[in-house]
Amino acid sequence: MSAATIPFDNSYARLPDAFFAPVDPTPVEAPQLIAFNRVLAEQLGLDAEMLERHGAGYFSGNVALPGSLPLAMAYAGHQFGQFVPRLGDGRAILIGEVVDRAGKRRDIQLKGAGPTPYSRRGDGRAALGPVLREYIISEAMHALGIPTTRALAAVTTGQPVYRDRVLPGAVFTRVAASHIRVGTFQFFAARGEVENLSILADHVIERHYPELKGAERPYLALLDAVADRQASLIARWLGVGFIHGVMNTDNMTISGETIDFGPCAFMDRYDPRTVFSSIDQHGRYAFGNQPGIGQWNIARLAEALLPILDDDEDKALEAANAAVGRFMDRFQAHWKTVIRAKLGLADAERDSDQDLIRDLLVTLYEQKADYTLAFRRLADATEDESADAALGALLEDPTALGPWLAAWRERLSQDTATPQARAAAMRRVNPAFIPRNHKVEEALGAAIDDGDFSLFAALNDVLSRPYEDQPAFAAYAEPPKPGEEITATFCGT
Repeated sequence: MSAATIPFDNSYARLPDAFFAPVDPTPVEAPQLIAFNRVLAEQLGLDAEMLERHGAGYFSGNVALPGSLPLAMAYAGHQFGQFVPRLGDGRAILIGEVVDRAGKRRDIQLKGAGPTPYSRRGDGRAALGPVLREYIISEAMHALGIPTTRALAAVTTGQPVYRDRVLPGAVFTRVAASHIRVGTFQFFAARGEVENLSILADHVIERHYPELKGAERPYLALLDAVADRQASLIARWLGVGFIHGVMNTDNMTISGETIDFGPCAFMDRYDPRTVFSSIDQHGRYAFGNQPGIGQWNIARLAEALLPILDDDEDKALEAANAAVGRFMDRFQAHWKTVIRAKLGLADAERDSDQDLIRDLLVTLYEQKADYTLAFRRLADATEDESADAALGALLEDPTALGPWLAAWRERLSQDTATPQARAAAMRRVNPAFIPRNHKVEEALGAAIDDGDFSLFAALNDVLSRPYEDQPAFAAYAEPPKPGEEITATFCGT
């Protein structure tokens, strides 16, 4: 492979030594390429044909890519509310950055490529199941239109990893706008390294928020900008029923992308208290808690930035508190945009809209309705009242939404959109397909237990078109039957 295959331009590697530890991937015995995202590779401006041909070596870390500068990033973080001053990439290695065809800088990272100085006695490896889960969920999130890290490739290693049982090993190749986290800022703040804190903030502004370079108080503007992106991201998660599962500050990107798909899941039956993470014993990261945790994480970022927000400590604290206080207003504005679109409310907001939204969600909860299908059926009902029966079939009492539907239709009559245009718009924001937990686990089980990747490939194909009806794959849209429910997901580390 020629050096031009991946035109690396590694800006993070040019930062001071304290930001990372150079480390090479550890070779594996018998790598095999099991998934390659050719479309993404082409968007990145890479030689997709060459990478696909030699991907087993490159995406396992066995063969160094010309121009790569492998490193493990340093960061800290609050994990379930407890601060850990030194975390870092324990099983992930950033091999370099590229500028894609759209002119955007992107990280390319190997996850599960061996131990690093931050591994904390871990093996630095990844099991096949978590690798395939991250591939499925991250690409599904992208297809849903939600900012996310991406899946470029997955390889098996030919070596076992030892967790609660012996499992096949794998390496995941992840692409991100960057892997800089709230915890990256916390790392330098905890060490009292104010100069490195400023260097990091300048790097982030240059890379992710160049419009802030001329701001009167650029670091305060950065805090506001990150808060807004996170508020928007969480609102979009709620719109599709996504539960991250581990919203620690080391899992919150500064770029505003969803990152780390371990014990995450998509909610079937609507319940704001839903938790899928096996390690979230007290529901800290439940579906309905995610906005509040987003604000909590932004407060931790504000704390980390205090030394550079203002020379006057009192003014710095006042500015930080004000920024944190604005988070919920930002979130509510973004959530209102999301939920109004899901309900087909396109024209100016009315005083009664909030009651309409609340009453629907309360009824879905009380009736144990499937979140995704309920909104998809509403899209049908907006142009055909005979579709009300299909919506009612999702409820314990099929008539429970009758009064609400009458109020909803009365409200829609006040807007200018035609029923057909409204239905089409609603189908563009209410997916027919999400990564149903039981379907994901079915695909992972076949791959892990039988070496059968056909279900994994089929699921990825269906989820790449989540807003299309795809009648031939209707089974992928259905909620789990009794006995198929998945109530817990696992981190996989």
